Amino acid sequence: MHASQGRSAGLGLALASAFAFGGSGVAAKPLIEAGLDPLHVVWLRVAGAALVMLPVAWRHRDLLRRKPALLVGFGLLAVAGVQAFYFASISRIPVGVALLIEYLAPALVLGWVRFVQRRPVTRAAALGVVLAVGGLACVVQVWAGLTFDLVGLLLALAAACCQVGYFVLSDQGADEAEQADPIGVIAYGLLIGALVLTVVARPWGMDWALLGGSADMNGNGVPAWLLLGWIVLIATVLAYVTGVVSVRRLSPQVAGVVACLEAVIATVLAWVLLGQHLDAPQIIGGAVVLVGAFIAQSSTPKAAQPEPVAGSAAAVAVGGAPAVGGAGRESELSGGRGAP
Repeated sequence: MHASQGRSAGLGLALASAFAFGGSGVAAKPLIEAGLDPLHVVWLRVAGAALVMLPVAWRHRDLLRRKPALLVGFGLLAVAGVQAFYFASISRIPVGVALLIEYLAPALVLGWVRFVQRRPVTRAAALGVVLAVGGLACVVQVWAGLTFDLVGLLLALAAACCQVGYFVLSDQGADEAEQADPIGVIAYGLLIGALVLTVVARPWGMDWALLGGSADMNGNGVPAWLLLGWIVLIATVLAYVTGVVSVRRLSPQVAGVVACLEAVIATVLAWVLLGQHLDAPQIIGGAVVLVGAFIAQSSTPKAAQPEPVAGSAAAVAVGGAPAVGGAGRESELSGGRGAP
């Protein structure tokens, strides 16, 4: 009973995270159209969230001594890495293609679990990944601008690998006697990510006056500070907190597939709030993503088998985060862990 309740709670948290990440693009797009550079929006997002989480970081300052590698890894991969590689990739290849490659992360998570951790994965989880990725291809309309650019594809794949780091590192130490508090890990990850992105985005060149004005959302003027508040508090702080805790309650591979819903949520919100049209393939693709996520989360991950050699440690997750992604972007499908 307790396991079932924990799994239901984990699924609820994963869905909340997907909604929060997926909704970021709807708030970010008007800011970008108002004149803010996409990288500046990303920096404001991460730096603002880091500032909010600063008291949490102070409370869990013992993590700096206990888990320095985990904190640096989460900041570099789950926060800064996904953002930087994603933006670099969309400068060379279509956004839909980049997003699809980034959301190969659930399949890569399964590969990590199966071949690195040497733990079995269920057929349902594998089937869920296949369906979710296929449906996502329809949602982002990957066929709408295919070009072959090896560097761009490699950059998008790097973003996917960083998103794998989000899910894997979120699970780090979940089975240890003295667990690393996930909220503390998020706080330090955001701080480290903000420092890295400061070098990349160079916010000292930003037009700060734009934040005091308004941005157009489907013909309606919305205060820029209100949109930024949504991005910081909901699409980043709440999204990361619920996402990381959901990985602890589910598993990296199951949470990763559920995260594919971010692109569906981003598309639907863009339709409702920004007046952007959804065509039949996108609606069908969204339904397929939902089916894939349901199949994956309904599977119970198998427990790792103990090592035959006495005294050897069982295979455990060396990390556990975002899809990447989370992840979002500055286009009409923008939203998620990977972009504004």
